[in-house]
Amino acid sequence: MTKILLVEDDERIVAFLKRGLTAEGFVVDVAVNGEVALALCHDHDYPLVILDVMLPIVDGIEVCRALRRQNKQSLVLMLTAKDSVQDKIEGLHSGADDYLTKPFAFDELLARIAALLRRRPYKETSNLLSVGDLVLDSATRSARRGARQIELTAKEFVLLQFMMEHAGTVLSRNRILSNVWEHNSETYTNVVDVYVRYLRRKVDQGGEKPLIRTVRGAGYMISQ
Repeated sequence: MTKILLVEDDERIVAFLKRGLTAEGFVVDVAVNGEVALALCHDHDYPLVILDVMLPIVDGIEVCRALRRQNKQSLVLMLTAKDSVQDKIEGLHSGADDYLTKPFAFDELLARIAALLRRRPYKETSNLLSVGDLVLDSATRSARRGARQIELTAKEFVLLQFMMEHAGTVLSRNRILSNVWEHNSETYTNVVDVYVRYLRRKVDQGGEKPLIRTVRGAGYMISQ
């Protein structure tokens, strides 16, 4: 899963963005001030940082400059109410990769995130998962089977990623539910069956060797 650091001190914006980004399949860590953000970035390599400018303790401009001084390769999307041309220039000169002003449309934020991740300056080997000729790239949120691109919804992508991370392992419906949907009530296990069926239609087409298997009485497994 692509991990995002959201640096924002407005609780309402944090709640809105975390809920929306999580629904799109991202893992979201939150920092409420610049000091916490720098500490988290020291301990983790985030592909993307969504960074407010007006922050307590250390402002967003200085956070971005510090990340670049430390040669951190995280993409930085500044999200702020400061919308003058000079403010934008200062943000970009500090090392930001993009700049979005408040108020903003969530769909535009998602489009900018997708565009940034497509042109990210580095790609880690760990971003790629493969099972046979099926390859999933968590950085670009894309999947392909051989030369065939596979179009996935956000939840299908998260489910496929979880299964591929545990390739060769039988995954119970409850385990999938608790990791992909974040709850484990047996009354919801049918949603796993539905989404696995969706994945099968997209991953195992035509005469391709089936990769997703049902293990009767136990759950599902993906393997060559």
